[in-house]
Amino acid sequence: MAGTNRQTVYATLRRKVLTMELQPGAPVSENELAAALGVSRTPVRESLILLAEEGLIQVFPKVGSFVSRVDPVRVADAQFLREAVELTALDDLPTVLDPALLAALDANLSAQDRPGIDLEEFFALDEEFHHGLLQLSGHGAAWATVSAAKGHLDRARRLGLHEASPPTLNAAQHRAILDAVRTGDLTAARAAMRTHLRAVFDDVERIRAQSPQLFASNDGSTPVRRNVVVWD
Repeated sequence: MAGTNRQTVYATLRRKVLTMELQPGAPVSENELAAALGVSRTPVRESLILLAEEGLIQVFPKVGSFVSRVDPVRVADAQFLREAVELTALDDLPTVLDPALLAALDANLSAQDRPGIDLEEFFALDEEFHHGLLQLSGHGAAWATVSAAKGHLDRARRLGLHEASPPTLNAAQHRAILDAVRTGDLTAARAAMRTHLRAVFDDVERIRAQSPQLFASNDGSTPVRRNVVVWD
């Protein structure tokens, strides 16, 4: 039961950080989190340690724990990993593509084009689309490694997607990638994938200029606790 609690608490807290429900720079408290989640402090403490190892939580002795601000260096590192994995996987696409996987990717794109789609629904479809492309090349299992390394990148992407309502540009880029894959034009597929994956950097720089408080300053400063984060 303790292991299940820890896994559930970790998954819940990680989701709240990645979806920006817990904003960059927000203070967190073991006591308040434990009360809100209906668990003891132990799984909360263990979960915060794991999130700190991922760079999503920062702990300042005698001050408190805070949600990490988005770190552009970590964003770039995660982007490098995604490009390395996803572009290389395109080289391993089989001559005859799995029709069931193609049908699933087509259905995914149709869902992305639905009017009124919200940010989190689109984000989930985006994740499924990229995972599906890796499955098409026989490297679906690599997605777990990619996902675990891209917490800061995912937060930066969400900030960017907040600017696009609906996020039609991303959906169009996905379709260009799949069209090139379907016709066997790997040069076009790689170019479309690289353009798509790197688009986040323009979003990061724009949003960083607008909302610098959401991003790591790298000046070594220690935050000041003003309030405790809770939610219903």
